[in-house]
Amino acid sequence: MTGIYQLKGCIQDYAWGGKNYIANLLNITSNQAHYAEYWLGAHPSAPSKVIGTQEEISLGDFLHQNPTALGAQSRQLFGDNLPYLLKILDVANPLSIQLHPTKEQAEIGFAQENAAGIPLNDPKRTYKDDNHKPEMMIALSDFWLLHGFKTKVQILDTLCQRPSLADLATKLASQNLADFYADIMLATQAQLAQWLLPIIEGQQKAYEQNQLAMQDPDYWVLYTLHAMQISRDKLDAGLMSFYLFNIVNLQVGEGIFQAAGVPHAYLRGQNIELMACSDNVIRGGLTPKHVDIEQLLKIIDCSEIIPQIIAPAPKNQVYTYPTPIADFALSNMPYAKNTEISDRTLNGTILLVIVGEITLEAAQQKLTLKQGQAAFIEADTDYRVHGMQEGYAVLAGLPI
Repeated sequence: MTGIYQLKGCIQDYAWGGKNYIANLLNITSNQAHYAEYWLGAHPSAPSKVIGTQEEISLGDFLHQNPTALGAQSRQLFGDNLPYLLKILDVANPLSIQLHPTKEQAEIGFAQENAAGIPLNDPKRTYKDDNHKPEMMIALSDFWLLHGFKTKVQILDTLCQRPSLADLATKLASQNLADFYADIMLATQAQLAQWLLPIIEGQQKAYEQNQLAMQDPDYWVLYTLHAMQISRDKLDAGLMSFYLFNIVNLQVGEGIFQAAGVPHAYLRGQNIELMACSDNVIRGGLTPKHVDIEQLLKIIDCSEIIPQIIAPAPKNQVYTYPTPIADFALSNMPYAKNTEISDRTLNGTILLVIVGEITLEAAQQKLTLKQGQAAFIEADTDYRVHGMQEGYAVLAGLPI
């Protein structure tokens, strides 16, 4: 059985989200405070709906009823579950300092929390499922994020440039990054105030007058302090991450891959995100959500990282971005008006129109998809995309 089905995703209204970008993408009226994420996939906490079947059902239920739609390769590797989750994010305020577990760590943590009787919807629950969550993102706008530890030499230089952090440079010179970071994250309010308040007070005027460069960690400390309304007498240890992690600026079309254990935080902008189908997030600060420092320090990867930027997709051709894992692959499909693209799926695939309008055809089926609309294409389906208005779509699937 092969075919194409229109999909309706789920909106997540997390407090860090913007108000208009996702609403505009989906061509809906903005009637809630935050449109943070738009999910397309079969994760149990927010599954997409399959439209056009006799009754509207979740993508998860549809795949359980029609497991061959996933494809032989997918079922052999991942069983009868869709292995990936596609998202659009609108980051208006910084996300938490976070990382994601390996598959083994997720299985252990999920089992332990189940055994402890912690409900899946408990705010203090860390492991929502037993899967890992490597992820990649492609910028839809100028995008800023934190990504992994800088080299020790770079961190020492950053600390030495700031008198209130100079003692930390001396400390780091005789410590490894893992022990140093643990001490930072477990610091008292008095210690955080000693390190951060001289910078905050000394740079406040320059920040207000837009005199701080965005590659300057001081800028992001002040920005986050204001955006998250962090009180100066209740400083968050996560603020110290701006002096330890790489501050990365991605241009439209560029991307980055986040491996398990790599600490990161999205700071500002919009992106496409594709990940293994998981909602496991271990948070280390800058969030009102549950922060689990013990788990964070247990699984964080303190390797020195030089960010590897994924180059933009070439124009005028279908292009699959490189990914180092088997769980997912993201492709970019540009089209002009009246052009036609034909292909065949090997595994279950989600297509999302980012710009423009297309018709999607397979055998006797035909869908018209406008900006923000999506479809699920079953495995082993010969399909055709016809450009109605110039633009591009993205396709989520497995590496070939």
